[in-house]
Amino acid sequence: MTAVSVDGAAVGRTSASAPVDEVTLTIENHVATVVIDRQHVLNAVDGRSQDRLNEIWEQLETDPGVRVVVVTGAGNRSFCAGADMSADAMDKTGLEYWAGLDPNGFGGLSLRTTLDVPVIARVNGYALGGGMEMVLGADIVVAADTARFGLTEPRVGRLALDGGIHQLVRRVPYTQAMGMLLTGRKADAAEMQAMGLVNEVVTANELDAAVQRWIDHILACAPTSVRAVKQMVTQTGHLSAAEARGLRLPALMAALDSEDSSEGVRAFQEKRAPVWPGR
Repeated sequence: MTAVSVDGAAVGRTSASAPVDEVTLTIENHVATVVIDRQHVLNAVDGRSQDRLNEIWEQLETDPGVRVVVVTGAGNRSFCAGADMSADAMDKTGLEYWAGLDPNGFGGLSLRTTLDVPVIARVNGYALGGGMEMVLGADIVVAADTARFGLTEPRVGRLALDGGIHQLVRRVPYTQAMGMLLTGRKADAAEMQAMGLVNEVVTANELDAAVQRWIDHILACAPTSVRAVKQMVTQTGHLSAAEARGLRLPALMAALDSEDSSEGVRAFQEKRAPVWPGR
């Protein structure tokens, strides 16, 4: 379960003045940006924003023009502080919450395996509970040095059921993962980078520039190749490397027979930057 507390205080109830557009999507120059804007509750997610996030990921799955996605929280305090601990959410027992779990995980992202474009988590503040699970659902993590991470559910008698428990212990060394899971403690960005979960830590003022560098690196690659890599990783985790190599996944086959493949070789031979058709 993804209900959390921040420094001992529960994430608050939804205010009557909550903004209408609580989750926004913008797409520009092949880059999709998803922003959770519920700053009155540190960008905690409620049922409506969970549904909106699922809609966005489904839209992006079918948009061939999108080559990279950035997900972040509005403001400078919080990426996402987990589930909004409103009265409605807390009326459910743990078993009722577990029975109704979203198959795509928290924010529609933490367990999603059908999105074949890279996701960069731009962590600008607290990433707690479900927010931490969304980070675990991303491919690249860039964090401000003021960010704090944690699966703090045990501190409010809950569990990180949207992949947090199982994914963290697979992504970082066992003792480091258990040290967080069994205590519900928070860790800063530098510690998470040392564990291997965060790719880059910068000051808050440098966060956008750092994210843009990662975007530029991705856009420099053939879109069909990037999609193939993402699909091959997400769809073959249960296989040995030899078994995975022989799996004829759709994105892999498309990349091998793509215009991108021809353009990449031609550009290399002509000593110029490639112009990717994206197909």
